[in-house]
Parts: sequence; C-alpha cells; structure tokens
Amino acid sequence: MNKNYGQLIGNVQRRSNPENVVLEKAFSDELSALQYNDVLRYITLAMNGVELSYTERSKEAGERVKGHLKETLSDVIYKYQGSVMTNTHIKGSSDIDLLVISDKFHTFDRDGIEKALSDYNQTIYLRDSQISSLKSQLQGGGYGTALQDLRENRLKSESKLKDKYDLCDITRPKSIKITNLHLKRDVDIVIANWYDDVKSVINDKSDDYRGIQVYDKQAHAKGDVDYPFLSIKRINERSADTQGRLKKMIRFLKNVKADSDKEIELSSFDFNAICYDINVSTYKDLNKYMLVTVVLNQLNKLATDPHSANNLTSVDGREYIFRNNPRKLQSLRNLMSEVSLILSDLKIQL
Repeated sequence: MNKNYGQLIGNVQRRSNPENVVLEKAFSDELSALQYNDVLRYITLAMNGVELSYTERSKEAGERVKGHLKETLSDVIYKYQGSVMTNTHIKGSSDIDLLVISDKFHTFDRDGIEKALSDYNQTIYLRDSQISSLKSQLQGGGYGTALQDLRENRLKSESKLKDKYDLCDITRPKSIKITNLHLKRDVDIVIANWYDDVKSVINDKSDDYRGIQVYDKQAHAKGDVDYPFLSIKRINERSADTQGRLKKMIRFLKNVKADSDKEIELSSFDFNAICYDINVSTYKDLNKYMLVTVVLNQLNKLATDPHSANNLTSVDGREYIFRNNPRKLQSLRNLMSEVSLILSDLKIQL
C-alpha cells in the first residue's frame, strides 16, 4: 500500500464528524460492509457529505445572526455563499458566510453594456425586451451615497453583534466574524452591494446571475466583482443531474488535499471548476470508486495539455483558473500524484 489508510480514515472522521454524531443508517451500514477494506472505506468517507445535523447547525448560526441584524438594518437582502450552500464542505464545524447586500442601490458594467448594444453580432441574439432592459440600465444618474450606506450597514452591524456575542471580531476590513458559543459555529458577516453586467440584466436581474462587491471598511471602498450565486446554482443543478457524483468528486479532492503533506495551493473555487469541467457523460452512471479514475484523468489532462489548462474557467465562466499561474499548475501536479497513489491502491483491492 502507498498510504496509511487507517490514519487517513481517522483524519476524515475527525474533520467531518468531530462530535461523533450517529451517522445516517444507510451510510453507517455501507461503512460496516467495508470494515476490512481501508482503501474503499477511505474513498467512501472522503466522498461523503458532512452529516446533515452539522450543516443545519451552521445554517442555524447564520439565521440567528440574520435575526439580530434585522432588528437594526433596513433595505438589505440576506444571502449565503460558500461550500455549505453546495454541501461540498468537508468539516463538520464549517463556518458560514452571511452576505448583507444593500438593496438601496446597485452598480453596473456600463462599458460592457454599451459594448453589447453596439455589437451587431451580439444584439442579433438578444430579444427586443433584453435590448430594452440593457438600454434602460444606462438611463438615470448615479447614486451619490453608496459608500456611506455601506459603511453605515457595517457600523450598525458591528454595534448590534458586539452586543449579542461575546466573541465578535470587528477588526477585519471585509467581514465581521462572530462565534456562536452555544452552536459552536463561526459566522462571517460580509457587507456588500449588487453588481449587474450584461448577463444579469438580460436574465431580469435574477439573483443567480447578479454579482456583488464586498465593502472594505479599512479602504472605504467597494471591492472586485464576484458572482457566487451562479456557481452555487450550477454546482447544485449538475450534481442533482448526476445523482450527487459531481459533489462526491469535489469533496474527494478537498479531502485528498487536506490529508497531503505536499504543497497544494488550490481552493474550493478551483476544485469546483476542475470537477465541473468534466464531461458528464464520462461519469454519470459510474460507481463512486470509478470516479477516482475520472478525477485522475481530468487532472492529467490539465497537467499535460496547456490548451486545456489555460482555458479552464471558473464555474460561472468568468475567471481563468490556471492561465499564467505556473505555481498553481504545480499544485495541480502534486494533487495528481496523490490521487494516482490512491488509484493504484484501489486497483489492488478491486
């Protein structure tokens, strides 16, 4: 065997079930059947989601914060982001990100919208109603107190949460972190505003397609645009279409990284993109153990084919993952070597 699977199994169990809650019966029975095969047991644990009771506790901590903020804030929308919302987190004690989004104003991609309206090759694919929506977005003046509104939301949130939580860190420029000691969960509260580009406007500003800009208290500025909700939507939909297989592969890679002593500087954002890029037809009917081969093939393709690596985009299609980033590509190769060892041991057992 290439790896000490007894130790790796313990690692996963401590991460995913730190309080030793009773496992869902079907999964517990599956593990019992694999009691004397540590390779299969490790892969099964590494691909499985965190027990529902842990995830519910993380969400409850977020809901309690939301309840407190509703007492002091107005004209805001509350949304969650992060791996808890796709059930691809691997820690039972995962924290949760609560976005507090101002609903008084939004910023938008003026240059992109003007370019779209002037590009005949693009407008011929748009409906008249979509063109009208884009033109309407360009009308009207600016909103003069955006930064003041965001700062006020931040300061009011700090004041309220310091009053409610013994552990409340307000020193971070882009978030407030509280710890719910009863639920044993952290919540990161992020002040933000909406951002609309061409895609969000022509999709009727559905939350799934809208971007956000996070407020930086220290710089007193709006940050770069992020599109967390489209990624959540796409991961959840594709995993549903593949009976959970997409999320199994994402969790597997996260656990392999967590258990490795190699330098693997890849984030959840990157793992989502790597696995989402895999052609569904290659894995939609496979059992979990065959997914290890699927994942390894994908890593190998990205590691050996510069065109594939350079053109891999994020789940929302807006960012390149490996382009002009040789350090991250080396992390990919390190991850690939770990998965290759696991596959070698798996083949001995099957």
